[in-house]
Amino acid sequence: MNYLIGDLQGCCDALERLLQKIDFSPSRDRLYLLGDLVNRGPASLATLRRLQGLGDAATCLLGNHDLHLLAAAQGVRKPHRKDTLYEILDAPDREALLAWLRQQRMAVLAHGWLMVHAGVVPQWDAAQTLALAGEVETLLRGPELPGFLQQMYGNEPDQWDEGLTDIPRLRFVVNVLTRLRFCTAAGRMDFEAKDGADSAPAGYLPWFEVPGRRTAGQAVAFGHWSTLGLMQRHDLLALDTGCVWGGALTAARLNADGSMPEIIQVACDQAQAPGG
Repeated sequence: MNYLIGDLQGCCDALERLLQKIDFSPSRDRLYLLGDLVNRGPASLATLRRLQGLGDAATCLLGNHDLHLLAAAQGVRKPHRKDTLYEILDAPDREALLAWLRQQRMAVLAHGWLMVHAGVVPQWDAAQTLALAGEVETLLRGPELPGFLQQMYGNEPDQWDEGLTDIPRLRFVVNVLTRLRFCTAAGRMDFEAKDGADSAPAGYLPWFEVPGRRTAGQAVAFGHWSTLGLMQRHDLLALDTGCVWGGALTAARLNADGSMPEIIQVACDQAQAPGG
């Protein structure tokens, strides 16, 4: 069976309970984790080790918190006081874990679903999303990563242009795939609003509600948006249900016949204050 799983953020105990609940077998089943594997939860190190140990049975996307870990490891960003990354940064297997993290994906198309951590701007179709994600993946795995991480942060450019090149292009792609919630019909992104779908700034919509978006005919699964909560449509799955904030960890079991995925959840006992 194939399962999509929402944001873990270092909640390894919840992951173990979820795997037990679905009777997970690495020889039979395949997991697709939708990003934010680490941070803010109590066991980021154990989570990375567990996922690394699953080998080909787990495909992991990178979210904003995972890129934050890579930036912290390079000394580009200092961990926030609420971060739970020091145990990874101080671990004896730190370099092996970071090398594994750099091999993970920014977007995946499998079993009929386009999977991203945050969203897709309306100007991109699935093929372009995967191609642009591939550009970032190549950079993550290569020698130019430290230099890029120093320039990765920032909100500009905030709108897609086919003419974008170099750092502005890569920064935009990263922001779409790991930070997007609201945008305009022209694809201009907002990075301030973080509440539910009804909190869109004037002139903005949740990215998946933009009329005429080019992924409208493509089933899309994403995480990142804990205040949105579980959303399930025939062509849309939002699976960040705020495990690290005291909510639930959510998986969706994909059915071979294309019918509505089955939702499986386990409670999480964390009590952090909500965050991005």
